[in-house]
Amino acid sequence: MKNLKFLFIFLLLLIVSCNRKENHPYTFYYWKTKLKLDGEEKKALDKATVPYLYTRFFDVDKVNGKFQPVAIITKDQSFQTDKQIVPTVFITNQTLLGISAEEIRFLAESIHLLIQKKAKEYQLKTNNEIQIDCDWTAGTRNDYFKFLKELKRVSGKEITCTLRLHQVKDKKQAGIPPVEKVYLMCYSTSSPLENSDKNSILDVNILKSYLSKMEDYPIKKIEVPLPIYSWGIVTNHLGKHKLINALSKRDLENPNFKKTSDHEIEVLKDGFYFGSYLNKGFKIKAEEISKEQLEEVIYFLEKKIQHFNIIYYQLDSKFVLDRKF
Repeated sequence: MKNLKFLFIFLLLLIVSCNRKENHPYTFYYWKTKLKLDGEEKKALDKATVPYLYTRFFDVDKVNGKFQPVAIITKDQSFQTDKQIVPTVFITNQTLLGISAEEIRFLAESIHLLIQKKAKEYQLKTNNEIQIDCDWTAGTRNDYFKFLKELKRVSGKEITCTLRLHQVKDKKQAGIPPVEKVYLMCYSTSSPLENSDKNSILDVNILKSYLSKMEDYPIKKIEVPLPIYSWGIVTNHLGKHKLINALSKRDLENPNFKKTSDHEIEVLKDGFYFGSYLNKGFKIKAEEISKEQLEEVIYFLEKKIQHFNIIYYQLDSKFVLDRKF
């Protein structure tokens, strides 16, 4: 009888532990050029359970054959946080095309010095990590990987990088970056400028197909950026598209719009809407991410990755308001 009692308790504990959702520590990306925080953003950041804020410092592009930092951050007095700042730099793939060994050294040194300069100028409390964001390809991978190693050498910091879905699926062509930790970008599953009925920010079925063999990826320290942003895709009479950032379904409630589906409208009257002049007949499709979509992705990844933090993209009052993390 005693053995049956113990067996019952053991099975009960097993069921409870299997049904318990894993609690993932989380924080945010900050991806605006001017560092400033309003009340909602500060409140959301203060509640975040990871002690870091992943902050874009600048982009790097090649302009007229020369490496150029683009959209370097400035800082407002309202940007006050106890979080440690992780400097993040986006590098365009074209920056790496045909790059020489000497240019790789120059690029690594220049990026390191500019990060140091901005951190000191704005008294930002940085940690020991630099994150590089680059959608590298098979043609640039070798030089990109050399750059990552060189940046580690000149900075003495831990160098991490983002990992896109296609770089997981096609890891033989894309190669494995020489870092100890990657950030798996679980968004941008398709282009918003294509004619498609899918959500271009995140289509869970597409993500699952790209990450079906994620457990085989050789780098095991993986953090997971997830999308909370939204936008509107405007289509004109010629079928050409443009994006309006931070648009949601709620914004499409307007007497000058005719609802054509749950998340699409047709403009009934010429005028300025959301900072753009739109003609009658233009269509707008709002794409945003639901709590259920994020939960489905997290549940799927829990079977593929052992323990991960979540970094929500991005910290903006439009995206954090009324959202439970």
